[in-house]
Amino acid sequence: MTTPVVFITGASSGIGRETALAFARAGYHVCGLARRQDRLEALAAEIANLPGPHGDFLAVAGDVRDADTVQDAVRQTIDAFGRLDVLVANAGLGHSGTVVEADWNDLRTVMETNIDGVLHSIRACAPAMREAGGGHILIVSSIVAAVHTPYTATYAASKAFVSSLAGSLRLELEDDQIQVTDLLVGRTLTDFNVNRLGPIKREASGLPTTGADQVAEAIVRAARGRPRRVVFRLFDRLVLLGGMLVPGIMARLAKRQYRPQD
Repeated sequence: MTTPVVFITGASSGIGRETALAFARAGYHVCGLARRQDRLEALAAEIANLPGPHGDFLAVAGDVRDADTVQDAVRQTIDAFGRLDVLVANAGLGHSGTVVEADWNDLRTVMETNIDGVLHSIRACAPAMREAGGGHILIVSSIVAAVHTPYTATYAASKAFVSSLAGSLRLELEDDQIQVTDLLVGRTLTDFNVNRLGPIKREASGLPTTGADQVAEAIVRAARGRPRRVVFRLFDRLVLLGGMLVPGIMARLAKRQYRPQD
């Protein structure tokens, strides 16, 4: 039986790292793309030492903002494993602060990572999936894609973009037997908030948090089940429902959570 192959961006930490481990445990060969070579090497060693049968891991250091880098990483994946079946477009960067006063380079970095990076990944992986007779693209979005969130507006807008993209891309690629899944992730226990750009570093308080390993296992299940959309928790579903039914109230709640402290 042919071993399936998954390409994961942002694989050096957080959800991406746990997803690489989860797919390897599930018997997939994994290519992990991320900027931090040292963390990729540590992940490679951990996967190599997993107990029992598991997939192999290919580490590729690079930035998803560069299209040629992503294209080259996909070529390395094909050279190493002979095919590509699944893309997890996970690489992302947060931002907290006002839109008007934010440093423009910060905003541009967020948009280039969260939007351009997803587009580069899809455009590199989809042709390889066609060659394999089909595949599956899973785009890591966020529940804030459907909610107005003052002081995290740029990040939320980038996630709204990729969620909208997932719905349209699903129809564009259906004749190629390539499924597209929109993964709407809620607050997850990672170093995401520490690494986000902008002046506001505090976390929103009082919100339930999921472990990155739990999200990763759900992503593996989604790769097998091929749903159109995944919302991980009841709380996240309630947030999405509130964003649809009472958007003004939800926006004011978000403003209270994320506004700068005096």
